[in-house]
Amino acid sequence: MSDETITVLTGDRPTGPLHLGHYAGSLAQRVEMQKGDGRIFIMVADSQAYTDNIGDTSKVSAAIPELVADYVACGLDVERCTIFLQSAVPELAELTQLFMNLTSVTRLQRNPTIRDEIKKRGFENSLPMGFLSYPVAQAADILGFRATHVPVGGDQLPMIELAVETASKINRLAGRAILPEPTVVLSRVERLPGVDGKAKASKSLGNAVFLSDSPAEVKRRVQMMFTDPDHLKVSDPGKVEGNVVFSYLDAFMTDRERLADMQAHYRRGGLGDGSVKKELVAVLEELLAPMRERRPDPVAGRDFCLQVLREGSVVARDVVAGVLSEVRAGLGVLTL
Repeated sequence: MSDETITVLTGDRPTGPLHLGHYAGSLAQRVEMQKGDGRIFIMVADSQAYTDNIGDTSKVSAAIPELVADYVACGLDVERCTIFLQSAVPELAELTQLFMNLTSVTRLQRNPTIRDEIKKRGFENSLPMGFLSYPVAQAADILGFRATHVPVGGDQLPMIELAVETASKINRLAGRAILPEPTVVLSRVERLPGVDGKAKASKSLGNAVFLSDSPAEVKRRVQMMFTDPDHLKVSDPGKVEGNVVFSYLDAFMTDRERLADMQAHYRRGGLGDGSVKKELVAVLEELLAPMRERRPDPVAGRDFCLQVLREGSVVARDVVAGVLSEVRAGLGVLTL
């Protein structure tokens, strides 16, 4: 598919700073994709964040400009990408309402990502309707821009499946192709572990290396990383599999030949955990140092970040309004 036909929709919930798991998962892909001629829409998903943070909206509000700052820091160009605020595009809410009539509660309850998130948040006995239905809103976000490509991690595949199903239903009811069925763009790194080795890197768990971390904090977090508990002496053979430090080296080390040599050396013995962690600190600093330079000032840059959202939301709203109009016409919805 040529760049001219590509439209990308992706985004993040503003619930805290982004970390290396986000960068490996889709941010790096976005930076690469912006070099083409397709259109890239990046959504600050505040409406989605309210599905489980409605009692603490100040947390979401504070995180919105910080998220844009993370985007700029990691190399996203506001001249090449349309960065917008989800709630500033109310047409997405109307699309969501229409799409809800095409999706059963049972279908949502079968979604494995939803099941896992319900358990994680303790919603088994008090499930907010907004949370249960957020996959429908996500389908509206994707289809509202006629997105052809959606960069996601493997755990988001069930969400994209629902978007494909919804597009197919709309096109069938309309009797013509109104919405494209989006294609998933999976990252090379499917799941980056947390520094504690117990779960994937997570904002809520705080077990991650954040894009905004200082050099001292990066070093501290690397020192916390789980390695091989049986690698007691430098001379002992060690396991690379399940070793958090090597997982991060595999994700971010660009010298693949050197990485292969290190892995072989560690496996046969003679390479200490301290040396491996020192190498990882150097690799991460090479990645994060330019991000610190690009990051807008926390105070003066806040107005810049909000202005980026205002301008992007105007563009986004115009696009979604056109799609909504076609969907309404295709479904035979009366428009006054």
